[in-house]
Amino acid sequence: MSYNRKEVFTVAFYNVENLFDTVSDPHTNDDKFTPKGERKWNYNRYWKKIKKISHVISQIGKDTSGHLPVLVGLVEVENTTVLNDLTTHKNLINYGYRYIHYESKDERGIDTALIYRDEFFDPVSSKRYHFDFEDEDGTLDFSRDVLSVSGFLNGELVHIIVNHWPSRREGKEETDPKRFRAAEIVHEAIQDIKAKDEQAKIIIMGDFNDNPADKSIQGYLMTEEFFNPMEKLHKKDTGTLTFKKEWHLFDQIIVSNEFLEEGHSDHQFLKAKIFNKKWLQTHKGKYKGSPYRTYIGPWYKGGFSDHFPVYMHMTKR
Repeated sequence: MSYNRKEVFTVAFYNVENLFDTVSDPHTNDDKFTPKGERKWNYNRYWKKIKKISHVISQIGKDTSGHLPVLVGLVEVENTTVLNDLTTHKNLINYGYRYIHYESKDERGIDTALIYRDEFFDPVSSKRYHFDFEDEDGTLDFSRDVLSVSGFLNGELVHIIVNHWPSRREGKEETDPKRFRAAEIVHEAIQDIKAKDEQAKIIIMGDFNDNPADKSIQGYLMTEEFFNPMEKLHKKDTGTLTFKKEWHLFDQIIVSNEFLEEGHSDHQFLKAKIFNKKWLQTHKGKYKGSPYRTYIGPWYKGGFSDHFPVYMHMTKR
C-alpha cells in the first residue's frame, strides 16, 4: 500500500556518542571532553559534530516521508547547551525543533532527551525516573534517567519513554540485573501513564544495551500490550553497532498495540528501519561497514556516532 508522503510521519531514536560541549563541568567526570583533556575536544571538533548529527536527523526517513522527524529520542547528550546548538543549527533551525531534557546523576554527565517539532507535537507533561545501584564495595553507581513525555501528536495524546540502559562494560551477565531493574522502572512509568490515560498510546525507545531477544527485553520489558518491530531486523550481519566484529541491535523502538489495531489510534504503525546509509558507515579497514564513529578509543576519527539511528514510520488514519 502506498501513502502520500505528507501523510507519513517519522519517529526516530539516536545514540549520538558523547555529545559534550567543550566546557568542564565541576559536577561531572567530563574532563576527557575538554580542549586540554585526553580527547582534545575543542571548538572545531564540537561544531563539526553538531553539523554532522543535525544533518543525520534532517535525513532520517526522507525516502518515505515528506517531513523531517517529528520526534527524536536522543541519548549521550551532555546538557541543554548542546541541545540548543543542535536544534538551532542551520540544518534544523527552520523546522521548529524544541527539546525536553533533565540533568541526570550519571557520573559522566550524559543524559536522555527528546527533541520534537512544535508544528506536530505539543507536550503537556514530562517526568524523569531516576534509579541507581549499589556496587559490591558499597559505592553508588548512578544511571541515566528514564525520560517520560506526554503530548499531542497531530492532535492525539501519545506518550514517549526514552531510555539509555546500563552498559555491559563489566560483562553481560554481571550487568544483566541492572538492565532488569531499568525495565522495571519503565513499567513504573507505564503504570503512571495508564493511571491518567487508560487506553494510552505509548512509544518506548532507547539504547537498551541488549538485543531484542535478550532477557531484559523479552522477559522484563515486553508484554502482550506491546509490539517490537526490531525483532525481525536483528540478523547476524545487521544491527546498529558492532563490538568485536559482532553486530548488535541495542537501539530499538517499541510501540503499544493501539498503533497496530484499527480504530484504537489516529496513527497507524507502518514499518521500522535502521538508518544505515553508506555515508554513515566506515568505508575501509577492519571496521568497514560499521558506524563511522567520532572516536575509536582515544583516537579522533571525525565521524558521526558509534551507533546508527533507528526510526519508524506512522501514518495518520
